[in-house]
Amino acid sequence: MVGQRAQHQPVSLLLLIHLCLLHLRASGQPHPTPDSPAEEVVSVQGVRGGSVELACSSGPAPLLVLWSFIPLGSLVPRPVAITDGAMSKVEAVASALGVVSLRNSSLVLGELREGARGHFLCQVLHVASGQLHTTYSHLMLAVLVPVSKPQVRLSNPSPVEGASVVATCAVREGTEPVTFAWQHRASRGLGEALVGVTEPLFHLDPVNRTHLGWYMCSARNSVNRLSSEGAFLDVIYGPDKPVISVEPLGLTEEGFWASEKEEVTLSCLAASNPPSHYVWLRDHTQVHTGPTYVINRAGRAHTGLYTCLARNSYLDTRTQTTVQLTIYYPPEGQPSCAVLPSPEAVTLLCAWPGGLPPAQLQWEGPQGPGPTAPSNVTWSHAATQLPSGTVFTCTGQHPALAPSALCTVTLWEPLGRPACWSTATMGDQFIMLSCEWPGGEPPATLGWLDEQQQPLGGSSSSMAVHLLQAQEDLAGREFTCRGTHLLRTPDPHCHLRLEAPQLDVAEPRVSVFEGGEAWLECSLRQGIPPAQLLWLGPQQQQVEPGTLGFVLHPEHTQLRLGIRDADPTRHRGTYQCVARNAVGNSSRGVLLEVLRYPAPPNVTIRRLTYGRHRREVQLQWAIAGPGNLTGFLVQRKASALGPGAGAWEIAASDIEPESRGRRLGGLDPGVLYAFRILALNHHTAGHPSEVKIPADPPFSAYPAVLGAAGTGMVVATVASLLVFQYAARHPETFPRLETPTTTPGLDPAQETTDAPVNVTITVTATP
Repeated sequence: MVGQRAQHQPVSLLLLIHLCLLHLRASGQPHPTPDSPAEEVVSVQGVRGGSVELACSSGPAPLLVLWSFIPLGSLVPRPVAITDGAMSKVEAVASALGVVSLRNSSLVLGELREGARGHFLCQVLHVASGQLHTTYSHLMLAVLVPVSKPQVRLSNPSPVEGASVVATCAVREGTEPVTFAWQHRASRGLGEALVGVTEPLFHLDPVNRTHLGWYMCSARNSVNRLSSEGAFLDVIYGPDKPVISVEPLGLTEEGFWASEKEEVTLSCLAASNPPSHYVWLRDHTQVHTGPTYVINRAGRAHTGLYTCLARNSYLDTRTQTTVQLTIYYPPEGQPSCAVLPSPEAVTLLCAWPGGLPPAQLQWEGPQGPGPTAPSNVTWSHAATQLPSGTVFTCTGQHPALAPSALCTVTLWEPLGRPACWSTATMGDQFIMLSCEWPGGEPPATLGWLDEQQQPLGGSSSSMAVHLLQAQEDLAGREFTCRGTHLLRTPDPHCHLRLEAPQLDVAEPRVSVFEGGEAWLECSLRQGIPPAQLLWLGPQQQQVEPGTLGFVLHPEHTQLRLGIRDADPTRHRGTYQCVARNAVGNSSRGVLLEVLRYPAPPNVTIRRLTYGRHRREVQLQWAIAGPGNLTGFLVQRKASALGPGAGAWEIAASDIEPESRGRRLGGLDPGVLYAFRILALNHHTAGHPSEVKIPADPPFSAYPAVLGAAGTGMVVATVASLLVFQYAARHPETFPRLETPTTTPGLDPAQETTDAPVNVTITVTATP
């Protein structure tokens, strides 16, 4: 009895102290309530699913701490937990608040639930001045609910321009107040925040084409902020009046011009959604359908009026535009130069007749440009103003020719303009700027200038080279190479802008069936100096030339990666195309999906019997259920019942899908085999059939009986023939039934009894 009392002493102590607290209340102390003005209520916030710790007021070491909970709308406290420092107890009903535990005198609520909203009361029993005292702490817990992921709903996802559309940002739950923000992103552009729109409803009235694109909203409260997925607003409009452009571009007062024998591209664009359907007319006769009309080899007969008709099939609306196209052709041959000397002047003649329009000719001398005129031009120049070795040039310009045609009269001047290029050296550590302007006497002087037109290093003849330390901040900087020559004004120059590489991929997502071949295409859009292209596999390893299963095919600014015999386990994933040069790098990803073929139907074995001497078997099967198949696979192994049991091996694999039977040879009569068959759909195998062991063929006595009967008939026939032959040779041995007829004139005594007898015997054996 004493042991039992000692065993339950802690629990009894807790109950006793609890009763003492209740007794103190009953003895006249007021019942503490959250509304008592003498008690200060502490506000605490927690997030649903999170954790919060409620602490009692500090004071002397407590003898007993009792926590209770008063839900909102109720006045009845509910006990939650109690502790005396040595042991503690949490009520089972406290699970409605979350995961409840005690940390010293503090109450810890984990995995907080919404049911924990309300007043918490902490009652502490402690000893002060030799007397028991009770203190109370009131806490008001507010449980905050995170805002749920919003959804954008459009009242009309595909409105016609001018209609009204309402976009709604719907949130399932979240503690108020909830604020909203909207963002609009065009189908080909960056997102743009809609300033001033903070309500869940967003009105577009009237809607226009600029509203087309993706709409996203975000919801935020004091706990969190979440954004929705995009909802696409497809505004129907157009077509606008078509705009016609011609490449290469040439403008005249009447319209456009193009050169003879070159490729001319006429493009028509009419803003419309859905896109417009286009029809091209030349002089009111239809010549093409589509937005682009290409004249592969322009001739003089292609001159005329070109009309582009645009139609919106959804709205059934039409617009059109007409332009004039004139085909230019240059004069034949080259300009001809001649000099007519005189005592005090030099007459320079330059002629180049023909062409549409006429070629523009211009003389140029050491003091600058001379006169200009169409088709032919004459220039008289004072001889005293010309230094020795002066060269006069007649330049003929025509819109259909590039570069210009010219003829010269003793002019030592470099032709054309300086040419600029850049290369990377020493593993992209340095960038070499090169500029060349060959020819001329004296040679031209070249020098590099920076963006502020300040010289970089010194000048050189014919070719200028400047070395830069490679670094990323060089991207976008422009350098100028200026050339000077005493016979050329103004000084010509060329520009070189360093650019980090930019990439384009043909398709960001490529799918291929297992065992097939896939090609990933990547092209270099820009990059100076020239960039290096490479492919990285799904594990970020570089695909080198000659890698098994991969093919690299470089072509100009493209690098194509081929994957052969695609395998989902080895080849599936994201491949990175990387371009690198001395001023930067760029990469684009392409996702490769390797798809499996559908499973073929199941197969069952109908018959499996041994053949002759158990060296072959006859297999027959049937398929069950729908599905595609490309063939069958038969496997065999030594059965576990016989010697040499092993793994499955292929007995036949080149079986057509129409076949339902197969004779399999090459068996060892001393081995007991087991067989099974699978259906194939390309690389996908179906479920194996049941495993069967060949059976011996059934015994048949009919052939044996027929053989015995045939053998007996042959023996009987041979015996009869032998008796018949003996009787023919020895007639005296057997009595005659009639007297034979004798030939007249022949003595019977002279007849030879041993004369040979010819006998023909036909034996027919009928089973």
